[in-house]
Amino acid sequence: MSKKLPTVAIVGQTNVGKSSLFNRIMRSQQAIVAREAGTTRDNVVGKAEFEDKQFWLVDTAGLKDPDDEFEASIQEQIDEAAEAADVILVVVDSTKHPSDQDRIVAKKALKSRKPVLLLTNKMDLKEALDPEEFRRLGIKIIIPTSAEHSRGIRKTLGAIVELIPAARQYESDDILRIALVGRPNVGKSYLFNTLAGKQQAIVANIAGTTRDVNRVSVKYKKRDVEILDTAGIRRQGKQEVGIEKFSVLRTLQAIEESDVCLLLMDVNELNTQLDQRLAGLIDEAGKGMIIVVSKWDSVEGKDAYTRDALAPKIAYYFKFTPWAPLIFTSSVTGQNVTKIFDLVVDIDARRKVEHQTAKLNKVLSKAVSMHPPAGLKNTYPKLRYMVQTDTNPPWFVVHGSNLKLLHWSYKRYLEKKVREEFDYIGTPIKFSFRQEEKDKK
Repeated sequence: MSKKLPTVAIVGQTNVGKSSLFNRIMRSQQAIVAREAGTTRDNVVGKAEFEDKQFWLVDTAGLKDPDDEFEASIQEQIDEAAEAADVILVVVDSTKHPSDQDRIVAKKALKSRKPVLLLTNKMDLKEALDPEEFRRLGIKIIIPTSAEHSRGIRKTLGAIVELIPAARQYESDDILRIALVGRPNVGKSYLFNTLAGKQQAIVANIAGTTRDVNRVSVKYKKRDVEILDTAGIRRQGKQEVGIEKFSVLRTLQAIEESDVCLLLMDVNELNTQLDQRLAGLIDEAGKGMIIVVSKWDSVEGKDAYTRDALAPKIAYYFKFTPWAPLIFTSSVTGQNVTKIFDLVVDIDARRKVEHQTAKLNKVLSKAVSMHPPAGLKNTYPKLRYMVQTDTNPPWFVVHGSNLKLLHWSYKRYLEKKVREEFDYIGTPIKFSFRQEEKDKK
């Protein structure tokens, strides 16, 4: 049984404080960000938790390439939010009277029939208008907020958890789902067609297909595989030829639905900040990942040396996901396409393995004896035992005492030891640390 988390989208004009509100919610004590220490990516999508309810929070303007001239307009953002989100937060600047653009945003949000909250931000400024001034936008729930001073944040979170649906449970089937993720024009559509064509089993118009995600079903070694391309089906007349519209919400939908993601990068434009953000998002969602360097055929005079020179550079930029394998492909020549299928099947199998507690405890005691955790003065963390509580992704719970003193670098060390023992290439593995009551004497 798998879960799909609800999605909450923040929309509004520029300079109303959407990103500040996003950051404030993600930093507040009630909103837990499932990110690892040491990653450098900016958060534009985060997993938040409030009153035991989890949801994805998306700053719709945030996940874009700063060099991309074709950033989606406000109207496209709200269209996407209306389609893909479960709750929409419309943000306005409370120091300015509602504008025509604010009205358009509010109208489109309400038309979606999704729950909508209106956040009148910058309420701490003396020019702030009475929230009733914004009643004419037609959104019933109005919450005055100040991202700067963290006012209205708890109330916003309380309203969100009342409105979001429960995480959708859906029965696991045996279909292996692969999502193609990446910036526009990195070759997702080419790889999509090559992966599909290789198997000679294209199925068009699968029931339930949305116009946002291209899908194809293929068979590989008797396994049913569904490939999802996040480029989306282009609407005629809406876009110039060759420009793929990039949408964080559609990407998130495809990542959530998949088992393994192929993160595509153009060999001629490597290592952008956006690629790191996407890798962080796949990791946070707990999905398998392969880093795919596309358009390898376009490199002049390539040889093993070029590949050996490039691989460490790429590894450096993705050192927070060192478990993700790297593949160089060409959709023109078909290089390594079969290898991708083999690797995906292999990663999927690893994600489903359950390990016995006795075996896990051997790994734990060996790791602790080799390198005991540091503490403060005479108090040290004690790690007593470890159990596996979940698969897809593998999830381990370590029980012990004084766990607040356990440094994040030690958690990384434990992960490394578990990976060495069980070879979890291609998948994140998750850890929880459970404080036990002190032994009663």
